Amino acid sequence: MRELVLFLAQSLVDQPDQVIVTETNGPEAIILELNVAPDDMGKVIGRQGRIAKAIRSVVKAATEKGGKPVFVEIQ
Repeated sequence: MRELVLFLAQSLVDQPDQVIVTETNGPEAIILELNVAPDDMGKVIGRQGRIAKAIRSVVKAATEKGGKPVFVEIQ
């Protein structure tokens, strides 16, 4: 999942070398924290959060059935 989010975010931003995805395994879920350059924050979030919702939808569709849910936090 980490590589998927990393690929999607790097494809959207102007500074792909500053994209960092941190994975945290919790007891109930997996949390992916996406950090980008401040200038690229709007490109990752999109108008009214549409791009962020799309990233979360792709990750949700790619998760295993019966596995831990994966949440994406954009910081």
